[in-house]
Amino acid sequence: MASDIPQLAQNLGEVLQQLRWKVTAAESCTGGAIAAAITSVAGASAWFDGSVVSYADRIKRDLLGVDQRDLEEFGAVSEAVVRQMAVGVLNRLDANLAVAVSGIAGPDGGSDEEPVGTVWIGWAHGEGQEPVQADAQLFHFDGDRAQIQSQTVTEALRGMLQIARSHCKD
Repeated sequence: MASDIPQLAQNLGEVLQQLRWKVTAAESCTGGAIAAAITSVAGASAWFDGSVVSYADRIKRDLLGVDQRDLEEFGAVSEAVVRQMAVGVLNRLDANLAVAVSGIAGPDGGSDEEPVGTVWIGWAHGEGQEPVQADAQLFHFDGDRAQIQSQTVTEALRGMLQIARSHCKD
């Protein structure tokens, strides 16, 4: 999967430039790997201004606007939280498309209910006066920490590319 990342990031950049969109990310379990994949593309500054690594719940709450009650009730690795992370980073960094990831990359931290490899990915998008749309998906990845992070980055980029392509007029 890791070999897909550079091509996905390149393709994403091409579509975003066509749309004249900006993209951003709110990353927890990937620790900035999505931003690293994006900025590995030459010319990424045309469609990427920055991102937020929100490893701690207080950053999710204070910087991205995640509701403290949702963090307490559902936990950081949840649909409610990644949706709010995606919308929060989209609005705060004035982007058109955002992705948010929160999960358990391991090797520790898993439980019977949420084993290592459990990752929620959320996407948000909006343009101009259009209301922000948000969606999220649960993934169960296998492998060690690096493999789980790589699979997360791959799926995050795939989701962003799919959303961006759906807005192309061609």
